[in-house]
Amino acid sequence: MAQAAIDAQTVSGAAVPARVLPKYESAVVNAFIGMTVLWAVFGMSAGVWLAAEMVWPVLNFDLPWLTFGRLRTVHTNSVVFGFGGSALIGTSFYVVQRTCRARLFAPGLSWMVFWGWQIGLLFGMATLFMGINTGKEYAELEWPLDIAIALVWVAYGIVFFGTIARRKIRPIYVANWFYGALIIVVAMLHIVNSAEMPVTAFKSFPLYAGSRDAIVQWWYGHNAVGFFLTGGFLGMMYYFLPKQAGNPTWSYRLSIASFWGFVFTYIWAGPHHLHYSAIPDWVQNLGMVMSIVLLLPSWGTMINGVMTLSGAWAKAARDPGLRFTALALAFYGLATFEGPMLAIKSVNAISHYTEWTVGHVHSGALGWNAFITFGALYFLVPAVSGRKLHSLRAANIHFFLALAGVGVYILSMWGAGVTQGLLWLSLDENGEVKYSFAEVMRAIEPYYLARFFGGVLFLAGALLMAWNFLMTAFPNDEEGEK
Repeated sequence: MAQAAIDAQTVSGAAVPARVLPKYESAVVNAFIGMTVLWAVFGMSAGVWLAAEMVWPVLNFDLPWLTFGRLRTVHTNSVVFGFGGSALIGTSFYVVQRTCRARLFAPGLSWMVFWGWQIGLLFGMATLFMGINTGKEYAELEWPLDIAIALVWVAYGIVFFGTIARRKIRPIYVANWFYGALIIVVAMLHIVNSAEMPVTAFKSFPLYAGSRDAIVQWWYGHNAVGFFLTGGFLGMMYYFLPKQAGNPTWSYRLSIASFWGFVFTYIWAGPHHLHYSAIPDWVQNLGMVMSIVLLLPSWGTMINGVMTLSGAWAKAARDPGLRFTALALAFYGLATFEGPMLAIKSVNAISHYTEWTVGHVHSGALGWNAFITFGALYFLVPAVSGRKLHSLRAANIHFFLALAGVGVYILSMWGAGVTQGLLWLSLDENGEVKYSFAEVMRAIEPYYLARFFGGVLFLAGALLMAWNFLMTAFPNDEEGEK
């Protein structure tokens, strides 16, 4: 079958005769959707509490499990792996069935993936609250949970690739390329970075030492961002954006070219996290150069998405899900431009160890990852429930709350970061640092307060979305709003 025909039937609004469609596995997708929303509320609530602690430190109440160090890892893991991971696995199960015209391979195993992922996350949150932590960014869980995660991930790969192997359509749609890269590369990253020597049931030490451990960790850390928070979500974008816009993907060739450019380039960019450190200078320079090159495939994907939206802008004004998806593309373009710029050493000299990095991370995490997920959920919840969205008004309010929240958040962190960087680089007439750490912190306190209010706005929108989805899935006797 010609690719144009596949695009038209797979990602446009074209009707397909019911007799050619298999009965898809939907229950496990529904379960992942529900947990995506729950983890979003939990993880974002933890983030808002952390933002409040930065303004009012007494909010930790002198309780060990509410200290910033413990609660931050709970926040990052619940948002990245709870919210993001559940969204990625759930949407990939939905997408792979429809783009392959085949039911999930080993449906029972897909439920093992669901329960294994959720139970693993619950145990992970418990250990992080208890202070059991490897100290590695995005890889804080100890060795028993690392093994469990690997087993669940292998099961996920079996279900996903098994479904592709039994596909009824010969070409593999590009969304599945990105989901497949997510599965393969994250497995490699997790196994290599988590190589460790257990000491007790809850303590281990990495097999690598010194700067070598730092290089391996940020090879993992940046590519966890790349393939988990970027590659996987690009798979989501390549399916749900054309479906919502009612247009086929603008350029299938550009999507494949961007895919291979992304896969080859991203894997080398991690050392830009280690500028001005003890690692070899050539490794730092390699990370900087590959980060800048990464701009090409990233913006190729963004341009492809924007062109796919051509002719659908009026629809975006009426469809909050499409509006979230369209704006996610804008934030994706912003984050993938800002990242390479921050990797340049002269810029990094100002931004390193400042809140500017936090603003950059959240312009991607909130503006790209959360927005593309919200857009997909506003498509999926009515689709899998067979009901109209309970309240279109609530969805529109959610959009503007989220947009205001992310705007306030990233602007405040950019302001705080630039202030920090410039003040720390200021020298007096004797060539010594002009401002103390305490003085710099006092200067950025208003930015921390603004970040807190931005987070409250974003969380309020997520809570409104959760209520809207709950009322859609379990409606009252009265019909929801049109």
